[in-house]
Amino acid sequence: MIQIYLVRHGEPDYEPVDSRGWPGMAADTAPLSTAGMKQAEELADLLSGIGATYLVSSPFTRAMHSAAIIGHRLALGVRVDYDLRDWLPNSSGWWRGAADVRAAQAEFEEFDGEWPDGIPRPWEPLSQVRERARAVLARHTARTNGPVLAVTHAMVIRALTGERDTVHGAHEYYRYDPADG
Repeated sequence: MIQIYLVRHGEPDYEPVDSRGWPGMAADTAPLSTAGMKQAEELADLLSGIGATYLVSSPFTRAMHSAAIIGHRLALGVRVDYDLRDWLPNSSGWWRGAADVRAAQAEFEEFDGEWPDGIPRPWEPLSQVRERARAVLARHTARTNGPVLAVTHAMVIRALTGERDTVHGAHEYYRYDPADG
């Protein structure tokens, strides 16, 4: 068993993205807000006693910004893995804004995170999020013997643990067994 701390990034600041009218995946370039930076600092302090030996992050700016703060405070390098990214509300990467994301998420919730009767929808099903996140854990836990910090997003944490309410700057403990594949 490998100890994994699934860390949700700090609170993002979408104003730089929204003010430019950037659609779709451009929202993933949003940095942390001042509160989000403080959340990352506090979380680093909280996790300083676990003896983490490895830090991996989602490639999205809000997660990498959090990982940089945590990594600096804990003297850990940050590795980035694309598959630790957030859930996609539309596989094309194009959505106009928060209303489109909320609509996709409402349908996702209506069908409990899985495509209805196997009929593909534009949004990523929870089972695919889980599959890619477990592949990330397999790749990165093979490189260390100690506890791992994985800075990611609420939907990834939900896919792995079932926890639906991980707030910004919080973490969920996850015991990963490589034998489970």
